[in-house]
Amino acid sequence: MNIEKDKVVTIDYSLRDAAGKLIDSSDGGEPLVYLHGNSNIIPGLEKELEGKQSGDKVNCVISASDGYGERDESLVFKVNKKEFGPDAEVLPGMQFEARGEGGSQIVTVVDVLGEEVTIDANHPLAGETLHFDVKVVDVREASEEELHHGHVHAGGCGGCDCGDDCGCDDECGDECGCEEGCADGCCN
Repeated sequence: MNIEKDKVVTIDYSLRDAAGKLIDSSDGGEPLVYLHGNSNIIPGLEKELEGKQSGDKVNCVISASDGYGERDESLVFKVNKKEFGPDAEVLPGMQFEARGEGGSQIVTVVDVLGEEVTIDANHPLAGETLHFDVKVVDVREASEEELHHGHVHAGGCGGCDCGDDCGCDDECGDECGCEEGCADGCCN
């Protein structure tokens, strides 16, 4: 079966920067499983995998514009230290989850001067050229539930980490972690 929109794809991968430094890898861990064509991985890698099948290997270089985007210096700004909480220890290099109109994102503390904290809301890999070595492990049909939610589900209750953006309709309570719930009572 070929990789195309709405197929569930399992890959083993390693990701290196332009200098060859390993950034991330599935080696020693679980392979990456995603729903193709639903913005679950970076666009450049998705394009490179289109049409491939189980057993295929792909070595590719993804530009920043097809990866995590170019750096945007307007996303580096200063906030008051009290924004992190009354007793929070805030040090350069720390990362925090910030919620805004566009959803949540990770921000990195760049500098702390007294009560002024400089943060960077760019993705840590923004502006980077990415080098991938990928092996396609499996390609399968997506379930109706996966297609409805736009992402892959693991087996059983409790596997959903979709927060409030999975598009579920009914309440499923604490069983699955979905704030909006799921059509069958179990988002997994």
